Amino acid sequence: MAKRYKRILLKLSGESLMGNQSFGIDSDVLESIAGEVYSVTKLGIETGIVIGGGNIYRGLSAHKQGIDRVTGDQMGMLSTVINSLALQNALEKRGIYTRIQSAIKMDEIAEPLILRRAVRHLEKKRVVIFSSGTGSPYFTTDTAAALRGIEIKADVIIKGTRVDGVYDSDPEKNKKAKMFKKLSYLDVLEKDLRVMDLTAITLCQENKLPIKVFNMNVKDNLRKLVTGENIGTLIS
Repeated sequence: MAKRYKRILLKLSGESLMGNQSFGIDSDVLESIAGEVYSVTKLGIETGIVIGGGNIYRGLSAHKQGIDRVTGDQMGMLSTVINSLALQNALEKRGIYTRIQSAIKMDEIAEPLILRRAVRHLEKKRVVIFSSGTGSPYFTTDTAAALRGIEIKADVIIKGTRVDGVYDSDPEKNKKAKMFKKLSYLDVLEKDLRVMDLTAITLCQENKLPIKVFNMNVKDNLRKLVTGENIGTLIS
């Protein structure tokens, strides 16, 4: 089967792990995501993953509760490590070799973030899960995904969501919402579409890194996307 990309950076939100729960990790969803990643690695596609932590803790929510923003963001970064460990476990049960690299030093459970080592893992067809965001407060995991995608010279950032692509309004609230098949980076900024935050979109624009937004909850969608099927929304 022909593959469209050699190396991808998959961005998953922490919330995508919740399923129908109000917080935490749904084991069925975790297994489903692991299955999607497995199908892509079997095609020989080098895969990096950045996962958020919003299913466990969000720095912005903490700030509203009176917790210092820096402390809240650091707590959010640690949440991404928990999600990364859970995803690593699900992937390795399928026989996929993985490595977690953390932007915050935690030698007992993750490698430090070393770009050359990460690229070498990818070349050896290991899945690299980048945890702890950028390692700095005030930056989202969207920005971390853009940064890691640029650093590893990914062909594309693939953002998995609960809907089929980017819409002009929330399709879960508005049944008449219109989906875009293709957008420019400028369109996203001017229309305030909130696909990713401003910093992430600007980083991708400056480095000509395309973004594909698609529905991660549809079985085989990821494999279809990387083999060239016209799925989701392309931002370039």
